Amino acid sequence: MSRDSNTLTIWCNNDFSADQKSEPELLSSGAGNHRLLLYSSAEDGRLGEARESLRTADIAFGFPDAQAVCESPKLRWVQLNAAGYTSFDQPTIRNALAGRGTIVTNSSDVYAEPCAQHLLAMITSLARGLPIALDAQRGDRSWRMSLRPGLPLLNGQTVMLLGFGAIARRLVELLRPLEMNVIAVRRNITGNESIRVATVSELDQLLPTVDHLVNTLPANDQSEGFVNAARLAKLKAGAIIYNIGRGTTLDQDALVRELRAGRLSAAYLDVTNPEPLPADHPLWEAPNCFITPHLAGGHRTEKARQVRHFLHNLRRFEQGAALRNRVI
Repeated sequence: MSRDSNTLTIWCNNDFSADQKSEPELLSSGAGNHRLLLYSSAEDGRLGEARESLRTADIAFGFPDAQAVCESPKLRWVQLNAAGYTSFDQPTIRNALAGRGTIVTNSSDVYAEPCAQHLLAMITSLARGLPIALDAQRGDRSWRMSLRPGLPLLNGQTVMLLGFGAIARRLVELLRPLEMNVIAVRRNITGNESIRVATVSELDQLLPTVDHLVNTLPANDQSEGFVNAARLAKLKAGAIIYNIGRGTTLDQDALVRELRAGRLSAAYLDVTNPEPLPADHPLWEAPNCFITPHLAGGHRTEKARQVRHFLHNLRRFEQGAALRNRVI
């Protein structure tokens, strides 16, 4: 195939399973005349080859090693196939890539919808007593009509969002019909947010008013242990906490203590520290602690949507337009 001066080399280690044939075809077709180098992160025997060929690439799609990216002088743009980008969110990596003008984008647009729907499902299911009723069905099959008087309406309850990225913004839209009072806390307020936004310095005084604390924080030096014992203790009695960010952002030992004491009514965790969570970890048996194994971002069309998101950004890159979900 002949190539002109506009031809780019695209390196990809986005893993596709054996039954995912349409997704690689979509990527190959969308790449057009560009050179496409496909690798699998599971192929240990080709890791050296993949790392070496990364040095020849203009674009990377998947999740390359951050240090290898820094050592690849030709790379102009990296698109990660995940919403998280912890390994790239380090001062040395950021400075190295920003200094030479390498762009890094993530796939927040791919994961905002499933993660927001996952949170909505847990918020509403807890309000309607579904987990407790399900426990009874799978346990002693008792007819738990005694639950009825204690089931709350969500209307007017206060939701606090820690972080206001793509997931939180989509959750706001899904919660709007329930007429809940939604507040976000973020470090940098832009002024064009669609809801009330508070600064981190205001957080502690607001916590006693919160019915639902939704944590979407990524893992980095600033967020580690952000939801600590002192902040959990400030929450309104009966509050519920949800963590869909990263396990390192939450003091899990303090959470277990609060749940055992009955001061917090429930917790929903899609992420934990560590992952997988050991079978003997106290969280498994903490009262009203409901755990899903990092499922929130998963969906049937996940790989296809990753590819379409990349191809959408590729068209923008070709045109010199701003890229979606830029993080560096």
